Amino acid sequence: MIFEAIAKLIAERNDCDVADITMDSSFKDLGIDSLDSVELVMSLEDELDMEIELEDKVETVGDLVRYIEGLKQ
Repeated sequence: MIFEAIAKLIAERNDCDVADITMDSSFKDLGIDSLDSVELVMSLEDELDMEIELEDKVETVGDLVRYIEGLKQ
């Protein structure tokens, strides 16, 4: 569910196919800069109804998925 929400938001923002986004996709390769990542996290907070405080650097979609899953535990 978390991966799907992230992939959907990235695809919408970057006008790309959601099928092209994998857990190993780096945000840099997807064309997401630091400002985009802040906006992505804000959208995810709304989508997942939770607060996300990124304390660690996340470089891939999988890093972000694992981080958010850790917050939910």
